Amino acid sequence: MTKILIANRGEIAVRVIRACAEAGYASVAVYADQDADALHVRLADEAVGLGGATAADTYLSISALLDAARRSGADAVHPGYGFLSESAAFASAVEDAGLIWIGPTPASIEALGDKMTARRIAQRVGAPLAAGTDHPLSGPAEAVAFAEEHGVPIAIKAAFGGGGRGIKVVRELSEVAEAFDAATREAIVAFGRGECFVERFLESPRHIEVQVLGDGEGRVIAVGDRDCSMQRRNQKLIEEAPAPGLTPEQREQFHEAARRICAEVDYRGAGTVEFLLAADGTISFLEVNTRLQVEHPITEQVTGVDLVREQFRIAFGEGPSFSETPQPHGHAFEFRINAEDPGRGFLPSPGAVTALRVPGGPGVRWDSGIEAGDAVQPAFDSMIAKLIVHADTRDAALVRARRALRELSIEGPATVVGFDLLAVEAPEFQTSAFAVHTQWIESALLSRLEPLLRPDPVEDAGMARFPVEIDGRRVMLGLPVGLLAGFAGSAASAPSSASAADPADLHAPVPGALVRWLADDGATVSEGDTVAVLDAMKMETPVLAHRAGTLAHTAAVGDVLAADAVIGRIG
Repeated sequence: MTKILIANRGEIAVRVIRACAEAGYASVAVYADQDADALHVRLADEAVGLGGATAADTYLSISALLDAARRSGADAVHPGYGFLSESAAFASAVEDAGLIWIGPTPASIEALGDKMTARRIAQRVGAPLAAGTDHPLSGPAEAVAFAEEHGVPIAIKAAFGGGGRGIKVVRELSEVAEAFDAATREAIVAFGRGECFVERFLESPRHIEVQVLGDGEGRVIAVGDRDCSMQRRNQKLIEEAPAPGLTPEQREQFHEAARRICAEVDYRGAGTVEFLLAADGTISFLEVNTRLQVEHPITEQVTGVDLVREQFRIAFGEGPSFSETPQPHGHAFEFRINAEDPGRGFLPSPGAVTALRVPGGPGVRWDSGIEAGDAVQPAFDSMIAKLIVHADTRDAALVRARRALRELSIEGPATVVGFDLLAVEAPEFQTSAFAVHTQWIESALLSRLEPLLRPDPVEDAGMARFPVEIDGRRVMLGLPVGLLAGFAGSAASAPSSASAADPADLHAPVPGALVRWLADDGATVSEGDTVAVLDAMKMETPVLAHRAGTLAHTAAVGDVLAADAVIGRIG
């Protein structure tokens, strides 16, 4: 039997595990220490520990993943999305190890994953493009020079990676240099490479994307299109298919440009070509995601195509199961259920899920990586599930979405469910007056959101490892730290009383790593000044001074902090 290792976690790992079961393949899950009892681990046929607690040591470690594949006897690797899914180096390493890579060729990932090379390919095939650079910026001065020539707003973007990370939109010339530095930092943290380019930013555009499948020999099928304009911080929250309000000519223009771009590199497998559509009808190529998309279920719902099974077919040499763009049936929405607090600017909100009620009924699909009793881990992405609804028309799908969202109940972490309900009721989101764009959330909805209660911190889920001998063979045994503490009797000891809060203390607003101090130790700051930056669940989060005074640092860059941890004092 073919055995597929899923080099990922959470809901996408669960999605691929289920596809393996239906296709007759054995599945192998991998896990970081804190994911040892996660849903994807429980559902897979086998599970292999990666021996670490950070993304860098586990889901981003090529050596750890290949070792897991060797130990499990896997024949193939599915990367999911995020992590190493768009890494040409990982794809090459998998193939060099004699395994099947369920994704595009390393050459295609290299060409299209580099956004500047992708721009040159788009130019070559005649795809529409906004003004921008096709080379890495040498520094902030070059970004400033571009803004002076073309005007603002501009977008500074990481050349590698995706998911909305490493993108900074700048509307003031004086802020270009700092935005370049911030985009570079974020790109290094997210993708391990800091190269950035710049392009003209289209104000208030829609975000349109085309799902493609390629056979690796130059034939590319446009499976359908989606609208992903409901975004915050350049990351999608609500998607729908097909994209509403397009003329037949616009739809064909999107599909044809996507086909030509991917055919140019003999694209293999599933991928997505993304575009911006300005209010005046201007279309501009944005990027290619050389992987399965988070929002792939809505295309599956309206076309009847199982995209993961198609990935399997193509990787194993069978080719796609169809040859023409399928006619869409009905309309579908996807709601990313993130552990975030919309009322606090979508700050991450990790914590234990103490209760969960999932909606059901006709046309409702729930893709999740958690169950009641599981914990949303602070070290990883904030998305815990996806709610997908499908109906005969967009209006009927909106009615079904409202019903399903009202049924959904998640206790523990703050989530975006309340925001989703507000969004689907908004006049601008209705079919008859659709006026959503990529900045709509910040400009229209953010001020109407109330902060939610913060969850309790996630308990330490680390593992203690030590060698033991079983039947004469030396193996490493890993036990949860909490379990060992219970054996030692420490769990029964009385907790120490908390000291009274000091009004001078500066607290971390979210759990995360301190990536930069923006105000020096000993600097005078005003209330509301941004004094530091945390990297929290894949997003940079600013730390604001809670009062005026003199700042003293008590945490260092690189420190990993819990929510509300004291990182400084303002006296």
